[in-house]
Amino acid sequence: MFRKVLVANRGEIAVRVMRACEELNISTVAVYSEADKNGGHVRYADEAYKVGPARAADSYLDHDAVIEAAQKADADAIHPGYGFLAENAAFARKVEDTDGITWVGPAGDSMEQLGEKTKARKTMEAADVPIVPGTTDPVEDPEAVKEFGDEYGYPVAIKAEGGGGGRGMKIVESPEEVEDQLESAKREGEAYFDNANVYLERYLENPRHIEVQILADHHGNVRHLGERDCSLQRRHQKVIEEGPSPALSDELREKIGEAARRGADQAGYYNAGTFEFLVEEEDRDADAGEVLGPDANFYFLEVNTRIQVEHTVTEELTGIDIVKWQLRVAADEELGFSQDDVDLDGHAMEFRINAENAAKEFQPATGGKLVTYDPPGGIGVRMDDALRQGDKLVTDYDSMIAKLIVWGSSREECIERSLRALREYDLEGVVTIIPFHRLMLTDEEFVAGTHTTKYLDEHIDRDRIAEAQEQWGTETMTADDEDVVEREFTVEVNGKRFEVELEERGGMAIPTGSDGDDRPEAAGPSGVDSGGGGAVAGAVTAEMQGTILDVEVDVGDEVAAGDVLLVLEAMKMENDVVADASGTVSEIAVEEGQSVDMGDTLVVLE
Repeated sequence: MFRKVLVANRGEIAVRVMRACEELNISTVAVYSEADKNGGHVRYADEAYKVGPARAADSYLDHDAVIEAAQKADADAIHPGYGFLAENAAFARKVEDTDGITWVGPAGDSMEQLGEKTKARKTMEAADVPIVPGTTDPVEDPEAVKEFGDEYGYPVAIKAEGGGGGRGMKIVESPEEVEDQLESAKREGEAYFDNANVYLERYLENPRHIEVQILADHHGNVRHLGERDCSLQRRHQKVIEEGPSPALSDELREKIGEAARRGADQAGYYNAGTFEFLVEEEDRDADAGEVLGPDANFYFLEVNTRIQVEHTVTEELTGIDIVKWQLRVAADEELGFSQDDVDLDGHAMEFRINAENAAKEFQPATGGKLVTYDPPGGIGVRMDDALRQGDKLVTDYDSMIAKLIVWGSSREECIERSLRALREYDLEGVVTIIPFHRLMLTDEEFVAGTHTTKYLDEHIDRDRIAEAQEQWGTETMTADDEDVVEREFTVEVNGKRFEVELEERGGMAIPTGSDGDDRPEAAGPSGVDSGGGGAVAGAVTAEMQGTILDVEVDVGDEVAAGDVLLVLEAMKMENDVVADASGTVSEIAVEEGQSVDMGDTLVVLE
C-alpha cells in the first residue's frame, strides 16, 4: 500500500479521498490555488503545496505544477478526485511515466478510449452494448449536421468528445440553428476539455438517466455495484441522485448492469468508473410504482473514467468503500468480493448542496460567508463537505459546497428521513438550493418516481420554486464579524505551506502591513472599477464572476432587446449576456479570454 497520496483536487471530494487514505494509514498531501489558501481540504491534509493562482488553468490544471508538488512531498501516488484532471488522459500518462508515483485511476490509454465519446461508442458497439444512433467520427461541417437531422429528425444533439454533465452539448432544434450551435459546442469542448472535436446523436426526448458503478482490478475482475438514477437535472446538471432507480424492473436492472460489465471488459478497463445510459420507453404514461420492463429501450451514453460525485449513493447501498478500492486496485490488489456478494440494501439519495438560487434559474452565488454552519446528523445521514462555520465562499470553481446523503430501509423512509435532515440543516450566510430540495421531496412527480430528465427544465411550476426559496431560503452575507479580528501568517518554503493564525476578540484590528490579508481591492478589467464607482449610462454589466468566451458584437452595431452581446462562462456553464434594450454598441470593455467580476462593465449601449 502507498505511504503518501497527493490529492489533485479541492473541496469536499479532496477531503473524501483523504478520509479514505487516513483509514488505510496513508499520509495525505493537498494542493491549493491562491483562492483556496484557507480551504477545508488544506486544513485536513497532513501537508499542502501551493500550485498557482486562482485561475484553474494556472493551478489545478497545471500538469507540471501538480506533479512537481507530488515530488516535493515525496508522495508515491496521485488521486485526481473528479473534475479538473480526473479524466485527462495526457496527465494520467505523465503520472504513469513519472518514476516513483502511481496514478490512482484507469490507464491513460483506457481513459482516452472511453473518455472520448466517439471512441467509446465504437468500443460499446464491439461489446454489443446498445448505443444511441449517431456518428462515431468527429463532425466538422455544418452540412453534416443538417444531413443527420434530415435522416433522423430534429432535435439533434451536438456533443463534445471530452464533454460530460451537459457541458459541451448543444441541442439543435432546426437547420437554422446548426452553425451557431456547432460552433458553441466546439468552443465549450476546447475551453473545458482541451478538445474541440464534436459528434452527433439523435436527441432522446424524454429519457431516464441511469448509470452503473463499475469496479475492476488489474487481474481481469470486473464488478458492477448496481445503478443510480440521476434523472432529476437542470440544464443537464444533476441535483438529486438516488438508488436503486424507482423506474426499473429487476430484469431491466440486470440487463443494464451486465451491459456495463461487457463494456468494461471490452475496453480492458480497471479501477473505478461509471457507465451511463439513457432509458426510454415510447408513449409511457407512468403511474406511481409502475416500472420499465425488460423490453424497454436503453442506450449507452458515456463512460466517466473516474470516481463520480454521486458514488456516495452506491456506497450507502452496498457498504463498499469505492475510494478505498480505488487505492487498493492502484496498489495492484485483487477485488476481494464476487459479483454475487454485491447486494443493494434499502434506498439512498444524494442532495447536492449548491451555492445557487434555484428561484433565479439556479444562478450561482457570487459571494458569501458561512455565518452559521450546522449540518444534520442522526441515523442514516451522511455529510460530505469541506467548509466550516466562518469560511468564505470561493466562487472561482464549482458551485457545489457539500453533499447530503441519506439512507433508508425503503424509498419512502429515505424521503421522510431526507426531509428531516434538510429541515435540520442550519446554514446562514450563503444562498443554497436546500429550499429546492425540500420542495422536491413533497413534489408529486418526484415522490412517485415518474420524473424524467426534462421535468425540471420543461414541466415544474417555477412559482413553486420561488415560494420555497422565499419560505426556507437564506440570504448571502459578506460582512466580516466585527467582534473577531483574525490574522494569518503564511510562509511558503519551496512552495510548501506553513501558517500561524492569531485571533483577537473585542479589540481593535492590528495593522497588518503589506504582508497581511488586508489588501486593497483590485481594479476591474480594462481599468473599470469593480467596486463602488459611478455607474456608466447604458452599461451592460456582469451579473456574476466568470470568463468571456465570445464577443458577439462590434462597436457601431445596432442591437435589439434580447440580442446576445457576448458569452460569459461561469461555474462551468455558458451564459448569454443579452441587451436589455435596443441601442448602438458604443464601447466593448472586455475581450475573449478575459476574467471579469460581478458588476464589471462589459458593453456600453447608446
